[in-house]
Amino acid sequence: MKDQLENPRTPNLSIIVPAKNEAKSVKPLATEIAAEMDRNNMAFELIFIDDGSTDDTPDVLFELAQVNENIRVIQFRRNFGKAAALQVGFQAARGDVIITMDADLQDDPAEIPKLLKKLDEGFDLVSGWKSVRHDPIDKTWPSKVFNRVVGWASGIKLNDFNCGFKVYRAVAVRDLALYGELHRFIPVLLHWDGFRVGEAPVNHRARKFGKSKYGLGRLFKGALDFLGVMLNTRFATRPLHVFGGVGSLFALIGLAALLYLTALWFMGEGPIGNRPLLFFGMLMVMTGLQFITTGLLGEFIQRQGTQPKRRFTIRSLHNFETPSASIDDLLTGLTQVSFRMREVHDKWTLQPSAMTRPNATSPSMPTKTGSTG
Repeated sequence: MKDQLENPRTPNLSIIVPAKNEAKSVKPLATEIAAEMDRNNMAFELIFIDDGSTDDTPDVLFELAQVNENIRVIQFRRNFGKAAALQVGFQAARGDVIITMDADLQDDPAEIPKLLKKLDEGFDLVSGWKSVRHDPIDKTWPSKVFNRVVGWASGIKLNDFNCGFKVYRAVAVRDLALYGELHRFIPVLLHWDGFRVGEAPVNHRARKFGKSKYGLGRLFKGALDFLGVMLNTRFATRPLHVFGGVGSLFALIGLAALLYLTALWFMGEGPIGNRPLLFFGMLMVMTGLQFITTGLLGEFIQRQGTQPKRRFTIRSLHNFETPSASIDDLLTGLTQVSFRMREVHDKWTLQPSAMTRPNATSPSMPTKTGSTG
């Protein structure tokens, strides 16, 4: 972003940093960010969101804000999660370009110019890729599994969806609605909204203070959130495709089992009523039918939500100027006439008649009436 480097006010950068119990990290991070911004002659604002910290993080942040007007602080009353923190940060950001970072000092502010340069290639989001990670194995291998599954299912070629070091164009995130663990799927949400998503490798540093707040438990929560994301993006307008597809698969498996047992019965292989395969086939068929029914209900709700609420039809009209006019056109015309009549009524009510208006120079004098004859 050449213009950004030459003119520190065009555009502004908003750097959003969610923090929870990072009292020892936020001050060094703020110092590094300010030094990097000064080195590249960039105007910036640094927004810290305290996500319900129970240590001295709020006090450290308020102290930073008092000595630096570029630092802004938002404090939650309790822990609401990283998605909520980013949502508030996106709404509060004033810059044309938004950068998100973690507060644990593992994201290197020196990588910001590299991400901005990648963004300038025509992307709306550039996600950092921690190609060399300095995290324990109980954090790295769940992340690898998560990235593989999300990349395969969403069709987005990213190596690291979990990286919190990202650069956005502000227009891309203004209308995002984040909750739960949806901050992990911002690239997926933006991709399905038509924005261009890219990636750039970044330097990842070892944690100096505190401990990681992510583990194996987040993998399960992320899987459930990802199912919700897929239903609300890829299958948002065609629920029958996902529910009907799964239901058809279950029904076919059950039908195959039942046909197999039927063939055994015709071949005289004994009674089949006490075989577990019979109950399995029946269960699969019924489950498949339930999934298909759910998809049909979803299609019905989708159709009702997108079509106008028309509750009647008209065969013909008589004694109207335009026989082909619809009832909606007639109601619109009547509404306009009623509105115009009300305007005229209000105008004449507020303006007294000139014949009864008192003389402005002699308000107490009665009005004289002349006579002829």
